[in-house]
Amino acid sequence: MSIVILLIVGLVAGWIAGMVMQGEGYGILGDIILGIIGAIIGGWIFILVGAGASGYGIIGSIVVAAIGAIVLVFLVHQIKRVT
Repeated sequence: MSIVILLIVGLVAGWIAGMVMQGEGYGILGDIILGIIGAIIGGWIFILVGAGASGYGIIGSIVVAAIGAIVLVFLVHQIKRVT
């Protein structure tokens, strides 16, 4: 995956996670970082459940990354709540 595509997927996925979890994004850099980490987490989750989005192109990548980013934001909110 080219670095430009990776940044675009990260930005869109991070923005989606920000909208779903708190109602606003985290800024361009925050959205990109959140989306990239979310892509790793989402890919891992999809492998665990035996599903894959590799045949769906950039849209599949964005969906997987957004799901992973949402999980990441949820976990961070839970950790903040406990501490």
